[in-house]
Amino acid sequence: MSTHDGESRSSILHLDDGDIHVCRDGSRDAPALLLIHGSAASVRSWEPLVPLLTESHRVIRIDLLGFGRSAKPDDGRYEVPEQGRRAGVALDRLGVERAVAVGHSSGGMVATALAEQRPDLVTALALINTGPSLNAFIAPESAAGGPSQWPPTDEQIRQFARTGFSREGYQVPQELVDEVRGMTHHSFTATMRAATAYLEQQALPDRLTAVGKPLHVIFGDQDRRWRPSSAADYRAVPGATVEWLPGVGHSPILEDPPRTAARLLAFTARHAARPD
Repeated sequence: MSTHDGESRSSILHLDDGDIHVCRDGSRDAPALLLIHGSAASVRSWEPLVPLLTESHRVIRIDLLGFGRSAKPDDGRYEVPEQGRRAGVALDRLGVERAVAVGHSSGGMVATALAEQRPDLVTALALINTGPSLNAFIAPESAAGGPSQWPPTDEQIRQFARTGFSREGYQVPQELVDEVRGMTHHSFTATMRAATAYLEQQALPDRLTAVGKPLHVIFGDQDRRWRPSSAADYRAVPGATVEWLPGVGHSPILEDPPRTAARLLAFTARHAARPD
């Protein structure tokens, strides 16, 4: 992928508890933007957005442990705080001292955990279709929360993923199907449980109020996984801004990259920190 005036690299960081895959795009001299994917996804879910962001940012994407090209250990620590800690270590390894953290879906929980642990590192947060609490979750029609057998078939994955988009007939990208099939059954179920546990412990607006960082929330108003109206719960966070994207579902980063990028860039223009 070509970028503006800078690097475009993919590499593996060797952490003590598992290798982590990272991608870097854009100029090293630009403000850093950390993009954290959601459940059953990877750095690839951000690809439509990256070219729209690299004109003004150094864009760093990370495959969380259990996803994409990162390690998937059966004895891995998949709790959200552990994922946030690893994201911080990854930025340290890359020499990034300050960044705006952006999370999609459960990636917003990891971004929150990173800010809780590393307020020195996170200058601001943007959450995209991240449910604020378990009360906002829309239960799936079937009892199973995901594929019941492993490895799942492509059709089973598409059935699981269909609520990630605004309309029933949306063609689930093959890349997303491939990412799910690339996971292990343990990493798939453990990461799903971890997101639930994090919200059970404390709702995100309460956590983010304690964090005290600038917050912007973007929510597709046709989300079929989290009640779109629940985005208003984030207004309890002092200074937070919330906006809905009309006609877009749970995955604005794939369904409408231009509008999503425009919202992000308007926010980061006010809160991005340039490298020292």
